[in-house]
Amino acid sequence: MFLARVIGSVVSTKKDETMRGQKLLLLRPMLVDEAKPAQFRAGANTIVAVDTLGAGSGDLVLFCQGSSARQASGMKALPIDAAVVGLVDSVEVLGHRLA
Repeated sequence: MFLARVIGSVVSTKKDETMRGQKLLLLRPMLVDEAKPAQFRAGANTIVAVDTLGAGSGDLVLFCQGSSARQASGMKALPIDAAVVGLVDSVEVLGHRLA
């Protein structure tokens, strides 16, 4: 699992039939800054993930990639590579609360 911030959404009117009705979010993975361990820093890449939990822009989420993403509830038959599997309430690193 990985941490990410929701930075947007993706709308696709033409897609695989099994993906109809699936909410797609644009995620920016978050990294713990080694120089400043009390802060996150945004990773360089972005990920499109299926969301069944109701995350919104700015939320911090847990996501899985690859075959692990298809183990999430209701995802087994979908052609996905990433899925939101948790909404994060808080994160603590080395005694510092980051979120």
